[in-house]
Order: sequence, then C-alpha cells, then structure tokens
Amino acid sequence: MKIAVLSGKGGTGKTLVSVNLAALAGDAAYIDCDVEEPNGHLFFKPADVVTEEITVKIPAVDQGLCNGCRECVEFCKFNALAYVDQRLMIFEEVCHSCGGCILLCPLRALTERDQPIGVIERGFSEDVRVMTGMLNTGEASGIPIIKKLLADVPAGLTFIDCPPGSACTVMESVRDSDYCILVAEPTIFGAHNLALVHELAQLFGKPHGVVLNKCLEGPNPSEQYCQAKGIKILARIDYEQELGVLNSEGLVAIRESDRYRALFASLLEAVREEVQHETALDPQR
Repeated sequence: MKIAVLSGKGGTGKTLVSVNLAALAGDAAYIDCDVEEPNGHLFFKPADVVTEEITVKIPAVDQGLCNGCRECVEFCKFNALAYVDQRLMIFEEVCHSCGGCILLCPLRALTERDQPIGVIERGFSEDVRVMTGMLNTGEASGIPIIKKLLADVPAGLTFIDCPPGSACTVMESVRDSDYCILVAEPTIFGAHNLALVHELAQLFGKPHGVVLNKCLEGPNPSEQYCQAKGIKILARIDYEQELGVLNSEGLVAIRESDRYRALFASLLEAVREEVQHETALDPQR
C-alpha cells in the first residue's frame, strides 16, 4: 500500500506527517520524492547508506558530420540546441532528454551520452527503509530520479513524501499511490494551497483525506474548505512548542513522546480504515 503525503506549499508539515507515520508503522518504507530539498533523512539518520548515481541521456555532436541543416534545432521546444558560427551548440542545462533530436538527425551526427543529475541514497532507520532522492543543483527536472525511486518500491506499507505544490514532479509522485494525505495550514493562504492539491488528487482519481497542521484557536479556513467540499479530516495537529522543538532538533516525534505517538497512531488507523473502505468500494484498486 502506497500512501502519498502532499501539500500545496513547503513548510506545511508533510515531512512531519510522513516521517512519523513511517516510523510508527514498523517494517515500512519512507521515500523522499522532494528531490530538490529532501529533509526526511535528517530525522531518520539512516545507517548503512548505499548511494546510486542517476543519469539521463543527453545529445553529443560530431561536428565533422553535422552539415548545419538545423532540423534538430527547429525540433527542440526547450531551446537546448542552436547552430552558431558553423557549429551546433548543445545547452545541457535545459535539455529534457527526450532523444528527438537524435532520431531526426539525417546524418547521424548526434549520439547519446550519460549525464549525472543526482543520486539516490538507501539506508535503514530502525525497521524503516529510507530512500532519498537528491537532484543536483541547476538540473532541469527531478522526474527521472522520482521514477527510479518509485520503480524500487518494496512490498508493504510505503509513505511517499511528495514535493510541495502541484507541478509535474508532484504528479509523478502520486501517480501510482493508493491514497493521498493532504496536509494544510489554518490560514487563508493554506486553504488556497489545499485547494490546489485537492484538485490534483481529484484529477488522478485518488481517494484522499486532510491533516490540519499547526491548528490554533479561532477560525480555520482550511477546515472550512474541507467542510464545504465534504473532505474527510483525518487528524488535527495543534501548534505546539514541544513539537516545534522536536522538529528543530531533527528528532522523530513518535520516538520521543508517548503523546505524539498516540496522535499519529490514531492518524495511521484512520488512513488504514479509509484505504480499506475505498478498496471495498473498488476492489480493483
């Protein structure tokens, strides 16, 4: 069972939720798909880490074969190719590795070579398998790393810590998930960002529920949004100094506090019940 945890912006609490649920579940996997700014490993501090370099294919040109026909230049929608001063130039930083230019070249002047874009680290924190994607600074897309991370999902319960927002990397992270946990803050801005990821979950037809984080006394626009849209509220996490201190020290809350262990145990049970309910409604999930 794959549970995707997402939010409309960074800092909302999706790593807090996904890390603590994975640590609580036992014999589970935590996958950090926020490849531009991964931080789950700072809490888990995995041991026996193995690193794998991730590469993509980018074009390389044989200038002796290139006759300047510019078919590749006209094809590339990312402006990664230009023919200047009788030479074909390749701008690797914006190449999206589609391979179309190589297929189109009539003289076979273009070939492929491997370009490193980042790494995947795999290790263990107690009985949690921790997998972290790390994109090199300046690379065009982290999707190849995310695809590799999710191709290696182990059997059992897996928590996917998605990138913030609702862009392509988020879509790739939730594509094969069984359930989505949407994490939201109690502000008007938080409700706006919740609407973004709610729309994404609906677009992919994923069953979902909401965790309201940093809750305070008074009106909660995100809660009001859930009530208006009929979205299940899975849990409420209060805005508390104790939890803030645990996070700032890079500690897993459920390993340090019985109270937070009980809170996240209740959330985990609610998620399991929701998934079982959805499975009963649609046995093909």
